[in-house]
Amino acid sequence: MTHVLQASTPLHTLSKRLSFSSTLTLLHTHRWRPFSCQMSAESSPLTHSTTLPIQLAEPVQIVAAPGISVSEFRTAINSSLFKQWLRNLQSETGILADNAMSLKRVLIQGVDMFGERIGFLKFKADIFDKETGKKVPGIVFARGPAVAILILLESDGETYAVLTEQVRVPIGRLILELPAGMLDDDKGDFVGTAAQEVEEETGIHINLEDMVDLTAFLDPSTGCRVFPSPGGCDEEISLFLYRGHVDKETIMQLQGKETGLRDHGELIKVRVIPYKNLWRMTADSKVLMAITLYEMAKREGLLPQ
Repeated sequence: MTHVLQASTPLHTLSKRLSFSSTLTLLHTHRWRPFSCQMSAESSPLTHSTTLPIQLAEPVQIVAAPGISVSEFRTAINSSLFKQWLRNLQSETGILADNAMSLKRVLIQGVDMFGERIGFLKFKADIFDKETGKKVPGIVFARGPAVAILILLESDGETYAVLTEQVRVPIGRLILELPAGMLDDDKGDFVGTAAQEVEEETGIHINLEDMVDLTAFLDPSTGCRVFPSPGGCDEEISLFLYRGHVDKETIMQLQGKETGLRDHGELIKVRVIPYKNLWRMTADSKVLMAITLYEMAKREGLLPQ
């Protein structure tokens, strides 16, 4: 399905000109259902009512915040980000699983497109504890699954970690990170995405069979992913390991190498750091989580030779 982001007429202006409804579709956990989005001369917000299989007697109202167009509303509700969030709520370990809480309303607040696909989705969920009647914190920044890879290269008896240095506007600074990236589609090709990100960000070509999924060593109850900021973001990361042997010249060539997709605004430099110093050289949570998983897996004898 192709989604196109278009500039829209401001809501207050549009409401004076016309009244309309358009039929859209939402994929639920088990089936498709039609629904209508409506706007009236009174500037009523775009709304949709849906029923989740886990709370059939309590319909959920999905509402668009002012400024969200019909196209953006449709894209948000049909996105894999939103569908996965609904599935998570109803999963075996989900918030709604034990019937102690109830989802009443979702306010779609922001939609950011990466070309023809949705990149980031911002919404607010009204979820109530049935015993106390209190609403639990429900602001969500949805960006979906991602991958990162810890690259360790041995050279002349020393182990080096390969990192990237790039501008990170949200924190207002440069930071050393593991090569990482978001999944571009719903296929869930974590291994392939990890290898692709490494090549784009460092120039190193990696064979898929040489990578080890560090997060696969976690207990299955965790979903075998790590959540850097579960209080506000749904991002779940798969962490991989790659180990190789190179000569000293390769290490020198990698240091400071400029990479990244320039036409996408990626201004990346490669940094090579002795592994023994890695844990104290960056505040990137992906690095610190990967070190922990690597060291624990190595101690337990779980890593392939």
